[in-house]
Amino acid sequence: MSRVAKKPIALPKGVECQISADKVALKGPKGALSIARPTDVDVKVENGVIQLTAQGDSTAMAGTLRALLNNMVTGVSAGYERKLELVGVGYRAALAGKDLNLTLGFSHPVVFKAPEGITLAAPTQTEILISGADKQRVGETAAKIRAFRPPEPYKGKGVRYAGEKITLKEAKKA
Repeated sequence: MSRVAKKPIALPKGVECQISADKVALKGPKGALSIARPTDVDVKVENGVIQLTAQGDSTAMAGTLRALLNNMVTGVSAGYERKLELVGVGYRAALAGKDLNLTLGFSHPVVFKAPEGITLAAPTQTEILISGADKQRVGETAAKIRAFRPPEPYKGKGVRYAGEKITLKEAKKA
């Protein structure tokens, strides 16, 4: 069996796990998440620990399910957060209710509606905080916002992840 799948997942205080025939549901202080359970992987909760065992030749699926469940446990207990930075003259972000208004150098403002389960915040005009319980949805939302104006390679202007290093190209010489 996969070495990843053999490692147990400890449930922190306040996190509940419910296992049914077709799904595994986790509930915690930051929200509730569920995932479809493959029929060839057994999931058991004993003494606040989730243990997985693969049946037959499904070791890869057991390892994948274990990694996804571990991310879900972290999400419902602590949550996930992604930070974006706006670099460029006149580039700014502002919240209008749950919508994010972005000024990115286009002739029109870009309005981004927050997906369900995602919280957007703009502590300053050049920072965007994306937080939520689902790791995949937080990352996907950050990628969608970054795609409006990815960093360009000559001046580095655009929307970038916090701490992202942009390798700048040298300009043409006459």
